[in-house]
Order: sequence, then C-alpha cells, then structure tokens
Amino acid sequence: MLISEAYAQTAPSGLNFLDPQMLVLVFMFAAMYFLIIRPQMKRSKEQKQMVASLQKGDEVVTSGGTLGRVAKVGDQFVNLEIAPNIEMTVQKSSIQMVMPKGTMKSVS
Repeated sequence: MLISEAYAQTAPSGLNFLDPQMLVLVFMFAAMYFLIIRPQMKRSKEQKQMVASLQKGDEVVTSGGTLGRVAKVGDQFVNLEIAPNIEMTVQKSSIQMVMPKGTMKSVS
C-alpha cells in the first residue's frame, strides 16, 4: 500500500501541578506577591492610618518637601503653618510623614 496506517495518540491529560513548568509559574507568582504586592499593600495601609491620625500640632513633611505644623485638619485638606502667621492648605494625601516634635525649631 502507498498510504501507511496512522495510529491515534492518547489525548494529553489535564493540568498537572507537578509539571516543572507549572511549578516555576506558581513559584514566580508567589515570589511577586511576597516581594512586590504584599509590602506595597502594607505601606499603603500604614500611610492611610498615618493620614487618618493627623491632629493639630503635628509636624509633617509633604511630598513636595515642605515642613510644617498642622494648624487645622479637615476631611480632605490640612492647613499647615510653615512659618509664624503663614499657613498653606494641602491635600491630606500629599503628607509623606509625621516628624518628631521639635523638628521645626531645630530647622529654623
């Protein structure tokens, strides 16, 4: 005969989680979660807690580098006293960190 017989192969089984390629893929996702996503979520949570706990008299630094003392706290905005009798209004989300008390005295 001119045409040889073709035999059907067995169909591949479903996903095998012990397959080395699958293990590498799972490991990569786990590494990304623990090295990138989880620390970022933790920092974001700490930032939200810090902004929510702002009160009058706290000394803070904004994302632009402005050092000031909190004069008034609103829902979305904070008034900062950056010099005697000089206040500016900034968004709460722009506050980077709360500084230790007395920081403004040592800077002036």
